[in-house]
Amino acid sequence: MTSEHKHWSEQLADRVISEKKEPYSVTSGMTTSGPAHFGTICEFLFPFTISKMLEARGKNVTFYLVGDILDAFDRIPIPMEKYKEQLEPHLGKPLCDVPDPTGKSKSFGDYFLDEVRELMKKLNVKCNILCANDMYAAGQFDEWAKFYLKNEEKAKELVERTSGRQLPKDFSVIMPICEKCGKIATTRVTKHDVDSYEYACDKDAKYTKGCGYIGKAKISDHKYKILWRLHWPAWKQILKTSIEGAGVDHHTQGGSEDTCKAITLELMKKDYHIPYRYGFILLEGKKYSKSKGLGIGVSELLSLIPPEILKYLLLRPDLEENIDINPTPENLLRAYEEFQQAGELAKKNIDELNRADRKKALAFTLSTDKMNRSAVGDQISRNHDFSMHWQAAFLDVLLYYQVYYDWKKVGEALNDSNGVEYLKPYVEEWLKRSFVPEDYNFKYQPKKAEGKVHDFISQLNEKMDALAIHNAVFEFAKSNGIEPKEFFKQLYQTLIGKDRGPRLGKLIFALGVERLKKDLL
Repeated sequence: MTSEHKHWSEQLADRVISEKKEPYSVTSGMTTSGPAHFGTICEFLFPFTISKMLEARGKNVTFYLVGDILDAFDRIPIPMEKYKEQLEPHLGKPLCDVPDPTGKSKSFGDYFLDEVRELMKKLNVKCNILCANDMYAAGQFDEWAKFYLKNEEKAKELVERTSGRQLPKDFSVIMPICEKCGKIATTRVTKHDVDSYEYACDKDAKYTKGCGYIGKAKISDHKYKILWRLHWPAWKQILKTSIEGAGVDHHTQGGSEDTCKAITLELMKKDYHIPYRYGFILLEGKKYSKSKGLGIGVSELLSLIPPEILKYLLLRPDLEENIDINPTPENLLRAYEEFQQAGELAKKNIDELNRADRKKALAFTLSTDKMNRSAVGDQISRNHDFSMHWQAAFLDVLLYYQVYYDWKKVGEALNDSNGVEYLKPYVEEWLKRSFVPEDYNFKYQPKKAEGKVHDFISQLNEKMDALAIHNAVFEFAKSNGIEPKEFFKQLYQTLIGKDRGPRLGKLIFALGVERLKKDLL
């Protein structure tokens, strides 16, 4: 099989195995400054998928995620605006030092990091979460802070060259935390040697100003953070990163990736990890923003579709492809349908499928955690139980519930009681939100059949399935000189009081011919 035919996670696992030595370290990181969104999910789902692919090949691998909550608190996200008075005095401080106004978490940064932890549980993603503030407090970055202070001029030259920006004269490789006001966004180093530094808290960060304090500190005090473009390559050395990815914005010319590579190879003189980039997650063509709160929330979407479908939607496309999430009822119904089709493809020998179908089958396997550890070389072992939590089509469950309004009867009618129970909360949420497509938003309210509608209902028999009933409508209309579209309209009006509705054959079959004749004739 050619590399191009493989899923991106297979391609990257191939590179790790051929270029790096075990044990492998898959790393990622995020700054939790606002609510989690779909881009946030990619920051842990993509590396987790790579680690699972390596595990499936019997490799020793660990996945680390850095919660970068030592960054400055620079804006109040929309969901937190009601706490504006409480939060504004803390602008400019590290996120980990800003109190959580809800009282639920240790800090503002931890509040949103805890949200990520909950998301990971829902999506069955497991990793070692390391908080940057804890890593700094434990002295893990001290070696690199001293290294950068010693080589500050070279570090500055590399940052300028790779970013294409001229840095200020008072550039420093570290950002002190003010002893007096606690801010990190308003300080600047005025003097330093390798182990200690002096600083002034007098910068205007636009959203907050320094307090004017002048202080001294040692690296061993752990009251600092390394500048982002130097902090990133440092954590990769600390965690012995084999592979780490980032969004395409970091990989553009002059982006953080260019700096990271130059710092690692030219200044640190270390081997470089395997980098990869992934596309943006868009909402109707617009980029999501965790700080501004743009776009449907992840929790909101997960009330409409199961987590495995969300994972499938993110894992199916090529890695660098932008993924446009447009959660209309029609699009989500297609997602349910495609997911079930992918489940059928996964039962086949996926290496015999064309590239598009193979991507779907493997994305299904990955999203449903059907990858098994393999004891045989690089071969991937897949669990042959590709059953899903449900077998009945989501649309059928939606239809039958609106016919019976009795979950037990729906499960029995569709011969999938467990599956119906699994889909129950999603169907109820669709109905509660009035999220159901117009054709499937109906209520059975029968009228006495008249004319040709009466004749058609009379000729139905209980042995006919949904397809036979649907075809019978066309045949009856044609044989009686009626335009099929008009006859469908008459039948819908008689059954549900609307001109349109669910597929008519399925609707009549769900209602049952015997019941229909009793109600209409």
